Amino acid sequence: MIKAGLDIGNSKISLVVAEYKSSKDINILSLQSIPTNNIKKNLILNHENLQEQLQYLIAETEKQSQTKLNSINLNCSLLNSSSYYYDSEIKINNEKISELHLKKIINQSEYFNNNNYDKFEIFNNITSYNIDNNQYFSAPLGNYSDFIKINFYKIFLQKKYINNLTSLLKKLKLSIENYVPSPLSSALSTLTTDEKDLGTICLNLGHTISSISIFENNKFIYGDSIGIGSNNVTLDIARGVSTTISSAERLKTLYGSLISSPSDDHEIIEIPIISGDKNSFKQITRSNLNSIIKPRIEETLEMLWQKIKDNNFTNKKLNNVVITGGGALLDNIEKYVSTIFASSTRIAYPLIELNLQKDQNKPIYCDVIGSILYDPKKYKINFIEKHGKSQKKLGISSFFTWLDQYI
Repeated sequence: MIKAGLDIGNSKISLVVAEYKSSKDINILSLQSIPTNNIKKNLILNHENLQEQLQYLIAETEKQSQTKLNSINLNCSLLNSSSYYYDSEIKINNEKISELHLKKIINQSEYFNNNNYDKFEIFNNITSYNIDNNQYFSAPLGNYSDFIKINFYKIFLQKKYINNLTSLLKKLKLSIENYVPSPLSSALSTLTTDEKDLGTICLNLGHTISSISIFENNKFIYGDSIGIGSNNVTLDIARGVSTTISSAERLKTLYGSLISSPSDDHEIIEIPIISGDKNSFKQITRSNLNSIIKPRIEETLEMLWQKIKDNNFTNKKLNNVVITGGGALLDNIEKYVSTIFASSTRIAYPLIELNLQKDQNKPIYCDVIGSILYDPKKYKINFIEKHGKSQKKLGISSFFTWLDQYI
């Protein structure tokens, strides 16, 4: 089976095509990426230019992979998204738990409610079950109980953002197979099975947007994004030392660090200044540079940490943090994150079993690579799907009619 994933980011557009036999047997046929300045915080600034860039990217990818693309998994940023947790419960008076009980709980819940005309539901799944006040993470079928509660998690995006992307891809005659939250994609391509099971925070420090995802008990339980990224650091440097943006990016990459040493006060860096004279330079110390970088990174990490606090995840004792994205390459970011999050921390590259080439095995590609690892079956409710196979054409209303006959 051929799977393709597309990420339309704020600094680059990436497209990956893979031969997918199983989750442990994936052969990347093509991974292409081109820079873009046609998007700013999910707003398309120039539709025509972006369409031309996508046409070029698709053509190059099809040529390299020797495949014709008709559908893709689309990565979607969670900037300006909203998370919604809800639950539903019934009393069953020491009955044996069956699929019918669980379907009844789902039927009376908000699982099928999506009446927000301006919102797009990109994720909706069960996070856990409460049986007689004990929490479980798989369907407790066959057990006797007096009380059952199911806990759910939804993510909503702005409908206009999705409409912009879908209309663009429609012009290119590409259908969207799955909409994938970008933070989930980053986690899928970087987290090991143990990390997803034990509980891990995945941070993607992107160019313009930084995202956060949380896995626990092999469940995706939270995802969100903020509109700050590594480009903000570049702009801070450019303004702070009055140099060009390209020079600021170079300074950040080659000399920037989050942990200073005494020698930084004496290490002199020569930089071009903004003027009509291309030969105008001035000198700064490395400690001057780091004093600009550190506050912005600290602000970014504290905003992501605040997301965790606001959603009451600090009580879960999540002691693992994984960092990916372009910002993960900043010197000493690992130690800095470890201090702020009080957790063990590692820099994440795409999973080793993907056998990527050296130029593909980079944190900046983790989000798009994760889109081909997304399996929609893992994020659907099995005992509804079993019935749905025979009733698929009848739709949700027929499901309710069927359910009412038995409850």
